[in-house]
Parts: sequence; structure tokens; C-alpha cells
Amino acid sequence: MEADVDYDHVMRVFREAAIDAGARIMEVYRADDFDVRAKSDDSPVTEADEAADALISARLRAEFPDIVLVTEEQADSHAQSAARFIIVDPLDGTKEFVQRRGDFTVNIALVENGVPVRGVVYAPAKERLFYTDAQGVSVEETGAFDPVGIGPVTPIRVKQPEKAGLFVVASKSHRDEATDAYIAKYPVADLKSAGSSLKFCLVATGEADLYPRLGRTMEWDTAAGDAILRGAGGRMVRFEDHQIFTYGKPGYANGFFIAYAPGVELQTP
Repeated sequence: MEADVDYDHVMRVFREAAIDAGARIMEVYRADDFDVRAKSDDSPVTEADEAADALISARLRAEFPDIVLVTEEQADSHAQSAARFIIVDPLDGTKEFVQRRGDFTVNIALVENGVPVRGVVYAPAKERLFYTDAQGVSVEETGAFDPVGIGPVTPIRVKQPEKAGLFVVASKSHRDEATDAYIAKYPVADLKSAGSSLKFCLVATGEADLYPRLGRTMEWDTAAGDAILRGAGGRMVRFEDHQIFTYGKPGYANGFFIAYAPGVELQTP
């Protein structure tokens, strides 16, 4: 790919790959049983993770052979470094998947110079599809999610927080006392739990105002959701100092962060 990126083509490929991977994931999800194994870090992996990864990787490498591809399920890709790269989590929220809770997503993002500039988040069990368009504006698509035919698309936007209190979303599987203590610094109207990168999308659509994460994540967990949040007018910053959150870090490991609508007055840790 040349320096001038055809973002329309990028997003067509990302969208199609996410939808096709989502269909494969749902085949496993609807089965009577499936195998669950533990990876070296004790996190779970299923045949759905691996099948989705194979499908997405093959598609992206065929379409964008000159762009570095980093994907969670391929450890050898984690040693790569580039100013521009595609980063993939083929099934974010495997714990939700295993427990059949539905809060899992397919995530694909394009990162340029530390910034996730385009991305797609598809939650097949929830039947929700979010992505940035060619211009970087975030949208939610409804309809049948045909890989080829695009359904009705609505731009999404963060909302101005209500004076009565914030709508806060936190991790369903990783919430802890430190997270609750930080949330307690804010006036809260409602607190909900959600899995995977859906939390970014809830802030992006105005269904939530604040998503703090005081726990371990990797860049493939956050890049696509971050791209959608940015494209909807939201922000993501480092937890400790509220400075810009960047990508392409060594090993693709994240620190703690806060994702939020700009109307939220961030509290210090």
C-alpha cells in the first residue's frame, strides 16, 4: 500500500472480514459444546478464536501485504514494530464467549503513528456493528450484516453528560475494588457492566459517559474500540496522568486508561 491510503477500501475489507469472522464464531457459539484451552498467560482460547483469526489474517494479508499485521493469536507477530500496522483481536471477550453471555466482539484496527485511525467492532451475538467510515467518522450499521451489501448506517456521537450524574460502564470480568474506588469519585446515575470492547462503543453512542480500566489489557483489546470512540468525538487517556494514549508500545501492552466523553471532568487517581 502506498503512503496515500485508500481508507474506503480499508474499511470495506475490515467490515467484510469482521462479519465473516463473526459468522464463524457464532457457529461455534451455537454448538452444544466446544473445547476451551488455557494459553501461556492462563487466558482461555477456543476454536472460535483460532478460526476467526485464520479467516481475518488470510483476508488482511491478501489485501494489504505491505502492512504489518499484529494479531493476538499469533505470538510471533508481537515482536514486530512499524509506524503503520493493522492490529486484530479476532475474539475479544473469550470469557464472555465461554460463559455464553454474548458480550464478545471481533476487533480490527489500523494504527498510524501511534493513533488508531480506523476500526471495526462487531458483536455478533448482540447484533451490533460499529465502524469508522472512510473519513474516520464513527457509525453503527443495522440490518442483516451482509458482508457485501451495507445496511442502514447511522453516525454515532458521544453525548454531553447529564447534571444528575454519569452513566458509567466497567468491565464485567475484571472489575475490582480499585476500579470501584475510582468510580466513587464521580456522581453516578447508573453503573453497568459489559464485556469486551463494547464498552468503548457504549461511550461512543452516548449510552455511557465514562469507562475506566484499572487492569491489564493489550493493544489488540483496545485499538478498534478506541478508533470508534475517537471517531465519535470521545477520548482515551492514560489513567495516571491523563496524557495521550498511544499505540505501538513494546510488546503491545497497555497501561491503565480512561475512555470518556469530553464533557466529563476527569478526577485524579
